[in-house]
Amino acid sequence: MFQTVIQILKTAAADRRGVTAMEYGLIAGVLAVGLATAFTALSGRLTNAFNVLAF
Repeated sequence: MFQTVIQILKTAAADRRGVTAMEYGLIAGVLAVGLATAFTALSGRLTNAFNVLAF
């Protein structure tokens, strides 16, 4: 059983198919976290700016 798991992991590590898709997924994830952090940090300032523009 343990040997089968090791063999599957070795095969998966050697398989290069889908690496580009995985890289794009990681980039998208980092961008999403960065944007969420930026919007959270700036939310108070944006609210004040829109309130000033609205009145």
